[in-house]
Amino acid sequence: MASLLSKVQTLISASLHALVDSALKANSVAVFDEYIRQAQNNLDELEDALVTVRGQLKTLQRKYELLQAEAEQLDADIDRLLKLGKEDLAVAAQAQYNSKTELAQEYKEQLEKQQAEADKLASARLKLETKLNMVKQEREQVVALLELARSKEIAAKTIRSLDDLQGLGDADIARVTEQIRARLDRADAEMEIKAERLEVQMDEVLGRERLEQQLAERKRRLGLAQ
Repeated sequence: MASLLSKVQTLISASLHALVDSALKANSVAVFDEYIRQAQNNLDELEDALVTVRGQLKTLQRKYELLQAEAEQLDADIDRLLKLGKEDLAVAAQAQYNSKTELAQEYKEQLEKQQAEADKLASARLKLETKLNMVKQEREQVVALLELARSKEIAAKTIRSLDDLQGLGDADIARVTEQIRARLDRADAEMEIKAERLEVQMDEVLGRERLEQQLAERKRRLGLAQ
């Protein structure tokens, strides 16, 4: 369980900035796909672990309540036996009462530990789900940026080819290349506008992550962090 929580914490603390930089430098979203794969696997493991722990909680709760009820019944029986003057039976009942109350206390302590474990798992699952959604969203932004970059590369190659053609001196070729240049200029302008919009959206997502990190640090200072 500790190993699973450690892996999840590593994924939660992964920097979106670093993921974006790595993807853009490698001209690939493989780094995002690997993160998403690992995060999804760990989410599934967290879900299984949480179901198991909560099942154990129900079992412990049921046993604890049963022992408590039996102890309460024995407590009443002891008083009744003492009133009837049956000291030997009262001693035996007292011994059973002590045993059941001690066992009930052990179950109670186990309940508290299991509840704390369940809380940790639930918190980790929520945080990882949130981070996973952010990374998926960021992946789409990076895909769009990479597509724009590839389009610009194709446009640049086309322009170099046009430069070669224009050097031939044919008037018809010159006119056609100029028309193509105009269309490329317009397409390039459209891509720049789309890129600016994407960059603004990315800044908003990454800025939000920074704010969340600052709030988390403030909560730790105030003793409010789980």
